[in-house]
Amino acid sequence: MELSLVILAAGVGSRYGGLKQLDEVGPSGETIMEYSAFDAARAGFERAVLVVRPETEAEFRNAVGSRIGAHLAVDYVHQTADVSACCRRPATERRKPWGTGHAVLAARTAVSDRFAVINADDFYGAESFRSVAAFLCEPGSSRDRDFALQGFRIGPTLSAAGAVSRGLCRAGNDGWLESIEELREVRKHGDGGRFTDADGVERRLSGDELVSMNMWGFTPAVFDELGRLFAAFLEQSAGDPTAEFLLPAAVQRLIQEGRARVRVLAEAGRWCGITYRGDRDQVVAHIAGLVERGVYPERLAP
Repeated sequence: MELSLVILAAGVGSRYGGLKQLDEVGPSGETIMEYSAFDAARAGFERAVLVVRPETEAEFRNAVGSRIGAHLAVDYVHQTADVSACCRRPATERRKPWGTGHAVLAARTAVSDRFAVINADDFYGAESFRSVAAFLCEPGSSRDRDFALQGFRIGPTLSAAGAVSRGLCRAGNDGWLESIEELREVRKHGDGGRFTDADGVERRLSGDELVSMNMWGFTPAVFDELGRLFAAFLEQSAGDPTAEFLLPAAVQRLIQEGRARVRVLAEAGRWCGITYRGDRDQVVAHIAGLVERGVYPERLAP
């Protein structure tokens, strides 16, 4: 089994004002992606597949290609707004990528075995990669439509710099995911958060609720399922310039249809990431503390 790590790096960084995926946060100029590759390699992953936009591939290759390549074999695939080739639809004027579900589909040609999916600008921690790898390599995981979602407590994922969206996970007593509720405009409040629901009622969160931060474990069977759902999505939304085919919503649909099961993995490490520019200092400080404690070397790449 060759475990692959699919890194979603095609975002445009509109709220950040640039390619935050390539922002340097480590003491020797490392990006978050490089720490993910380092942790993934230690957990048993062998290959990284970077999903990028065609116009940014050269920038990613020059900035991080060789440094990620020091730990994992590296492939690049493109996520574009043009879906005419894969879905036999005429090209549109859309320029924005179609969302995280479509980004995973873009990696299909580069993945042949079980794989994990992560965001390029999220720091998940070494324990989280070991958690997902253990699920993917578990001898009893023989069903090709048994997937995994790494959970994180919502409190540490909220930003003091502004509101964020989070996917609240609801799992049964058996640990299998029942639903993901998309919470929008969640603001940090003490150790937890607060948001206004669809009925206009303010709801509070303790901070211990598990949410998805887009760290998944999949088998290649997910590609056929995502392809089917994406085709149906385009039938309804191809003309909407703001519509996105999001991975959590697609997985939710598979669960509702009884076509997949998703194990929610308990929090195994602290998440931190960059949504706003104001988040960067916190990420830099977190990584510096881990380096000081010897969790990471001063310089990741040889």
